[in-house]
Amino acid sequence: LFGPAMCVWFVVIGVLGIVSIAQQPQVLAALDPRYAVAFFLEDRWLAFLALGSVVLAVTGAEALYADMGHFGRKPIRVAWFGLVFPALILNYLGQGALLMQNPDAIDSPFYRLAPDWALLPLVGLATVATIIASQAVISGAFSVTQQAIQLGFLPRMNIVHTSESEIGQIYIPFVNWSLLVAVSALVLGFGSSTNLAAAYGVAVTGTMLIDTLLLSVVVFLMWKWNKILGAALIGLFFAFELAFFSANLTKIQHGGWFPLMMGLIIFVLLTTWKRGRALLAERLQGDLLPVETFVSSLTPRIQRVPGTAVFLTGTREGIPHALLHNLKHNKVLHERVVLLTVLVEEVPHVPEAQRIEVRPLAGRLYRVIVRYGFMETPNVPAALTLGEKAGLAFDLMDTSFFLSRETLIPSAVPGMALWREALFSWMLRSAATAMNFFRLPPNRVVELGTQIEF
Repeated sequence: LFGPAMCVWFVVIGVLGIVSIAQQPQVLAALDPRYAVAFFLEDRWLAFLALGSVVLAVTGAEALYADMGHFGRKPIRVAWFGLVFPALILNYLGQGALLMQNPDAIDSPFYRLAPDWALLPLVGLATVATIIASQAVISGAFSVTQQAIQLGFLPRMNIVHTSESEIGQIYIPFVNWSLLVAVSALVLGFGSSTNLAAAYGVAVTGTMLIDTLLLSVVVFLMWKWNKILGAALIGLFFAFELAFFSANLTKIQHGGWFPLMMGLIIFVLLTTWKRGRALLAERLQGDLLPVETFVSSLTPRIQRVPGTAVFLTGTREGIPHALLHNLKHNKVLHERVVLLTVLVEEVPHVPEAQRIEVRPLAGRLYRVIVRYGFMETPNVPAALTLGEKAGLAFDLMDTSFFLSRETLIPSAVPGMALWREALFSWMLRSAATAMNFFRLPPNRVVELGTQIEF
């Protein structure tokens, strides 16, 4: 439904442009870059300020990365160069031709391209196209949030899979409702699209600038390009994007402050969670009991009950607190005890053959490592079904999953600033349970609480 609707939209705006260009074909000279150079030579300050508006002509292109994650490069490239880019050029040239013929059309050159009878249908088509275009941003927000969770920059959230066959089709309720509140507040706060354009320009040019910084990391550290060639390419991008971004900085007081503030808030949340998890892991690591000590302390008096107990732990060393608490209070151990750690690698996908690793310990204890890519959604039960190939078969109907839920207790131990500790504690309490995140069967899960001085 979305594809045909967007094709109709771009064909329509392209045809409207062609009709107008036919009446003023001299507007095609605008494709000559010498006019832009002459503009800068004649009035540098005015041309510089004009960049803040010119950049709005290319907004939306920065959202393509989100679609690229779903469809790949080729479909995006074909759609962009085969339909979208030509239609946009024709329409903008058509608006220019209209203004050359009728300067009074400056109030709404886009809608003035169409005859009066087509105005309402065009508004309806534009509304449909806007709704569809918003889906790219919404889907992108879901995908980026999921990847941030996998990489340890955000707490676990409830992720709903909307397709049984497509892994990338997800829905995150918290993100969706947050977008609703934020967009509604923006519309009410700014009041008009003209006021909102200032915030939009800063947001888009800032995004492009950050993407170029990330590209430089990929070019030099991952692809290991020739330094001169890489610097020339990155420098070219930076030259354009810094010019656009600088021109938009003049709009900070007119609404450009908003995306900068939102970016700062999100940056604080991401870094606070990442740093807090690292500190929490250090605290837990310091209290862990070595496996050898635990095994040597087991005596025949400890009752072994039938079944398999899987204890989820964030570390690959030591005995998790949940296992010690279970043994202390219930005075039993299962016949097989599995210490399970889920690792998210810094790659999009992990091959199924490398999904699970089994390391036998002693006393029928096993260390199991399950690996996922940051674009994949963990599914522990599904991963355990691969255990037989790795040397450890699982009967999920005879397996219990033990989770540990940490409660933070403020202390004088040095770590983060107090306000960041409070923020991290709130984020930890708000995180979705590991049961939902790892898709564990609810009737096979036992949660044990742990208090940690932080």
